[in-house]
Amino acid sequence: MFVLVEMTDTVRIPPWQFERKLNESIAEELNKKLANKVVYNVGLCICLYDITKLEDSYIFPGDGASHTKVHFRYVVFHPFLDEILVGQIKSCSQDGVHVSIGFFDDIVIPPESLQQPAKFDEAEQVWVWEYETEEGAHDLYMDLGEEIRFRVVDETFVDTSPTGPSSAEASTSNAAEEVQKKEAPYTLVGSISEPGLGLLSWWTNS
Repeated sequence: MFVLVEMTDTVRIPPWQFERKLNESIAEELNKKLANKVVYNVGLCICLYDITKLEDSYIFPGDGASHTKVHFRYVVFHPFLDEILVGQIKSCSQDGVHVSIGFFDDIVIPPESLQQPAKFDEAEQVWVWEYETEEGAHDLYMDLGEEIRFRVVDETFVDTSPTGPSSAEASTSNAAEEVQKKEAPYTLVGSISEPGLGLLSWWTNS
């Protein structure tokens, strides 16, 4: 679930922080810049693990701050494919079941990856597994807040860095649309379509 990623960055330390130890100032600046941010094709950054190397610091003309190239390792949330995770159902929609694991909410289990046969209850706004038994079908509801075990089957990274408009006309006509269709920079796709996966209450004795 969590991995250590080696990174390199140039950190700017303003003059009023020169009285502090360089490592402390650099660690604080790196966490300000990266913590709780998604790095494209890397994952969700959690916190600084350690600093492996500090190169020489430079002060450039017109800027009293020091600039230091830093080699460091960062703790990143990036589950591997086929990893089993446990989360809570945050919401349900026609697009599938949306799951949260507390600090990360952009997890979706699409309809085709649910236990089959499944149907969406419009009145309750939840997905239902129509579990077949000898006595007939039983509806097992995927209620909000329930704990759910799922397998990570895919991931999607979206480059959300700002881009300049191609023309003035395009920027005015698409401004409202861009605000509405803001995509998550990192999304996990899960599956519960195998025995043992799904709501924990399904597989434990009451």
